[in-house]
Amino acid sequence: MNSLYPLRFRSVLKETLWGGRALKERFGKKAKPGSVIGESWEIIGMPGVSSVVSNGFLKGNTLEEIAEVYMDELLGESVYEKYGTEFPLLIKFIDANDRLSIQVHPDDRLAAERHHAWGKTEMWYVLDAKPGAVIYTGFRKKVTKEEYLDHLAGKKLDQLINTTPVSAGDVFFIPAGMVHAIGAGVLLAEIQQTSDVTYRIYDWDRVDASGKPREMHTALALDAINFNLGSNNLIQKKPELNRTVLLAESPYFRTSLIMFDSPIIKDYSLTDSFVIYICTASMAVIECFGHKEEIRAGETILIPASADSVTIIPRETATLLEVFVPKKQK
Repeated sequence: MNSLYPLRFRSVLKETLWGGRALKERFGKKAKPGSVIGESWEIIGMPGVSSVVSNGFLKGNTLEEIAEVYMDELLGESVYEKYGTEFPLLIKFIDANDRLSIQVHPDDRLAAERHHAWGKTEMWYVLDAKPGAVIYTGFRKKVTKEEYLDHLAGKKLDQLINTTPVSAGDVFFIPAGMVHAIGAGVLLAEIQQTSDVTYRIYDWDRVDASGKPREMHTALALDAINFNLGSNNLIQKKPELNRTVLLAESPYFRTSLIMFDSPIIKDYSLTDSFVIYICTASMAVIECFGHKEEIRAGETILIPASADSVTIIPRETATLLEVFVPKKQK
């Protein structure tokens, strides 16, 4: 069996009501002329929806197929033990030309019970934000279910939601159960559990192309909302040149920021997980297993768990997000 190498995948572009053109214009994502793209799914490995490799001898194979063959060599022993061959993370770029619906995601228990799926804890790394852009996360104050339902019925839910002005480099950690929305004028990278379960709560009274409002999930959302969660989830950390800066960590993913202008050697011998690089600025060359792959802004690369070390060589000053699944603490 041939050995693994740094894997690239074809982006899967999603047209949305609220999307824009930044993913095409800024990152060169190839979309149909005139299309409005809200999301670019970079790495996904759910049954029936799986990224397709675009480089090397595995080109044309899906991530799901590769995981079935290489198992812990690709995923890591502890990751494979917990998730099997289902890839545990979904990586996206999101272009919110208009604000998204206010929504919530169920936790693992509720998602398993209702959908036979994983819950959705996620984080956002803001790549760009227009003047006045905001992110909506959590409630401004302690809220009862009765207050929440009253404001929802009166179409004034936004009065309860915490609103944070946003700038490039800001990080937001969104645990399952937290109400949230991305405001208009925000371009970001999203790291999340592998789940596509979303309960829409309020969609700003929008209608689709046929004049119909989108489906809301009021009853399902009520049980999913964690009314005890705080709203202080903005993370602001300055990059440190040629150092790895931790941004967010949960049982599902650990994400760090690397800004560098000289080669870096990363030691992953004790990580026991695949590693994902998301390039947010400039470009770099990734070297491992004797292979070299370029990564440019708006691109992602998956490093198999069997890689003990990776060399990253920047062009000028480059910035990457580094993502992997942390080991379970004993």
